[in-house]
Amino acid sequence: MATRSGNSIPQEVLVADRNPLVVSALRELFDRHGDYAVYGHARSSTELYDALVERLPDFLLLGWNLGDIEAPEAIAEIARMGLAPRIVIFADQNNPIVVSEAVRLGVHGLCYQFEDPSILFTTFEAVSRGRICIPYAALNKVVDTPISRLTQRERELLGMLGDGWTNTQIATRTGISENTVKYHLKNLYDKLEVRNRAMAVSLYATEQRRRG
Repeated sequence: MATRSGNSIPQEVLVADRNPLVVSALRELFDRHGDYAVYGHARSSTELYDALVERLPDFLLLGWNLGDIEAPEAIAEIARMGLAPRIVIFADQNNPIVVSEAVRLGVHGLCYQFEDPSILFTTFEAVSRGRICIPYAALNKVVDTPISRLTQRERELLGMLGDGWTNTQIATRTGISENTVKYHLKNLYDKLEVRNRAMAVSLYATEQRRRG
């Protein structure tokens, strides 16, 4: 995993993003830079896990949403698999929730798809030297509350609970089974450290009042 210098071997990057245009652009960008090489890509969680098991990269450049799973869920599963790639989040939105989750999960770096490409390489170089590279301006926006620790999907579910939706209505709206809804709600309750729906809705209402 040595950094390329002169004729040394470029560091390998696995790109995980559901957008084929993003993947294609990153391949070209890394090829031009020379110190890094995209050896593979994944557009779903299954492809991601299979690729990591087959060959652990120097870096995992992980988009926030793979379509079937979000980055926090993917990172948690990678940890459960006993794998430890250096992970850089490649977010497509400047959202404090993204930053909060990235920090909580212990990712090595965070940058945005809409930034200058030089920032991406600066992030990689910092992580290569063993540093954590999270934008300072983004860190200032992080508010450490129980709700801030939820994933985007869990926040959407919490909003539906706040609107009085039943599990059946949530399942119909999101296109997932009621059992899957119950699974996500259990994780949501655990993160919020509450025992039931009423307590979760009460926290949600308090957060809405604070923001309003």
